[in-house]
Amino acid sequence: MMKVGITGGIGSGKSYVCERLKSRGISVYDCDQAAKRLMRTNTELQEQIRTLVGSTEKADISRFLLASESNQQAINAIVHPAVFRDFEESGIEWMESAILFESGISRLVDRVVVVTAPYEVRIQRVIQRDGISREQVLQWMRRQWSQEEIRQRADFEIVNDGTTDIDAQLDSVLHSLAAANSHDGCHHVSMDSKQ
Repeated sequence: MMKVGITGGIGSGKSYVCERLKSRGISVYDCDQAAKRLMRTNTELQEQIRTLVGSTEKADISRFLLASESNQQAINAIVHPAVFRDFEESGIEWMESAILFESGISRLVDRVVVVTAPYEVRIQRVIQRDGISREQVLQWMRRQWSQEEIRQRADFEIVNDGTTDIDAQLDSVLHSLAAANSHDGCHHVSMDSKQ
């Protein structure tokens, strides 16, 4: 079956779109939650982190991660392969990942859906959700790929600006995926979902 990745920058509302999919009975593998779960439960992963960081405490790992770009890459080199394996073993067809392209997990999916929202809408959502300053939100945004960059690589776009109908856009995406699936997945579908 066709594997589909959902991605989008911080504040784009990709989790909301995933909730809409779940309400239709579609399971979505959450890479972020899986990484946290595996870091808590996978003894091999814990051992590798302990060797690298000197501890498996959440606060110590966070400090280590934020200290430098190379530290972040070292953690990712341990955690990402474990998440990739876990996704492949899960049998779930849909996956949510904020860093779908950056992490390389995009190679495990056949199609990519990007959730987008206007820049200012994204900033306000994160400020309200996380109770952090505008500057902190901008810091996070700068660490991610730009929305434009992700949009160019994606097969589908869902605009989550608070006014455009999400369900109508999802209907369109699901219809196109079903059509592509019936052509053995070799037909590249692209769609402009702005209505």
